[in-house]
Amino acid sequence: MDGFQKRREQKKVNILEGALDLFMEFGIQKVSIAEIAKQANVSQVTIYNYFKSKHNLVREVFIYYINKVSDEFEQLMRSDIPFPDKVKTIIFNKKEAASSIHEELYQYFMKEYKQDVNYIEQIYVQRIFPYIVQLLDEGKEQGYVDPTLSTEAVMFYFQMMKEYMQREDIYTKVLPLTEDITKILFYGISGKGEQ
Repeated sequence: MDGFQKRREQKKVNILEGALDLFMEFGIQKVSIAEIAKQANVSQVTIYNYFKSKHNLVREVFIYYINKVSDEFEQLMRSDIPFPDKVKTIIFNKKEAASSIHEELYQYFMKEYKQDVNYIEQIYVQRIFPYIVQLLDEGKEQGYVDPTLSTEAVMFYFQMMKEYMQREDIYTKVLPLTEDITKILFYGISGKGEQ
């Protein structure tokens, strides 16, 4: 990639980051293209040249956010930290994301998640699922996960949760419960192992 292409890509990332920051804090509707341009240190025309419309920009921010979160998850899963620390980090990250995301942006993401199952499913199958299996195996090896549980049963449980969360009557209520749901997922209702 030549210097021009690198600058162009960096400018696009700056716009996506700036838009994401503003959407996280204020939601989508209250943020103007002018505010995004100021945040990203570009002109409004530049944003329209890259994304054509605010709607397209919001859609690209969604994809950017999903990829960013997936990258962070993969980095955590590749790390050498012990199983309990990985679980605690996952819970902390879920809590942080839930407390920092604007309700309107969360609702938009969940609607996109429901409607654009192909992209999300691709990320889940190709990037997330293998690491969940790896985490489960690590937990078994380190004595934190019941070794008699089949990977198939645990993955079936994850799939049920994932599909249930795509329902509009559910995802509109779940944001304040994210930390508790994640704790139940990893520790069960007894909370054993949570220390």
